[in-house]
Amino acid sequence: MINQFLHRQPIGLDRDAHRQLRLRLPVTDWSVASRLNSMFIAAVEFGDAAREFPIVFVRAGNDTDGKAMIAPVAVFGLATEENLYLDGGRWRASYMPALLRMYPFGMARLDEQRFAICYDAAWPGAGNDLEGGQALFDPQGQPTTLLTNVQQQLEQIEREVQRTRLVGQKLTEMDLLRDMRFDATLPGGQQVAVDGFLTVDEARLGALTDAQIVELQKSGILGLIHAHMISIGHMRKLAEWRALRTPAVAAAAAAAATPAAVPTASPAASS
Repeated sequence: MINQFLHRQPIGLDRDAHRQLRLRLPVTDWSVASRLNSMFIAAVEFGDAAREFPIVFVRAGNDTDGKAMIAPVAVFGLATEENLYLDGGRWRASYMPALLRMYPFGMARLDEQRFAICYDAAWPGAGNDLEGGQALFDPQGQPTTLLTNVQQQLEQIEREVQRTRLVGQKLTEMDLLRDMRFDATLPGGQQVAVDGFLTVDEARLGALTDAQIVELQKSGILGLIHAHMISIGHMRKLAEWRALRTPAVAAAAAAAATPAAVPTASPAASS
């Protein structure tokens, strides 16, 4: 999956055009994700992601049959193009979504059956004959072990994407999702409001029949719902992080964290 706020110049890999291409991996400076305020996560990631990020659902267009698609995303910021999980170029969380870990690579759909592996040509760690970089193709134009592994990982992620879409379909069919708005007042009185996302409605979940609950449990979706609902508490953490980026609040926090000077006694005067 190509993300416009991450892959600034995605280009499909070609064995002839990119035979000299080298990439300096792994990525260590994640400032490339500074405009990424959320990212798709697969159902298999919910357990890890829920410990770090708010997980919400968003509308993701329609499928080939015209049915609305729902996708889960990990939220990184409270405003468009805001990523509060970045401290300079350092990723603050202990977990990183699988699609982000694959950067600078991504997979673009050509049609219903075919995909193309892309890389972000705008990334500074990519270039021809880059010193210290790793090759994607050998001199004969065959994929290196690096590229083969990347392809396998992207294909596995795509399979998880398809499984996750089924989760969204089930939540929609059972009418368990509702529009949600998050409001917070930051120190100093600044108001923060985030909307446009969906969450599981606890009342609707509680109104399900025993048979429906058993169905959700056996499919593993009930566990995903619980992880999602617990993760929403991280929205408060994002509000706190946003507040610390407000100059006045940051200055006050820095002052509070600075230990008070310990007075020293003057040496006794010699007689």
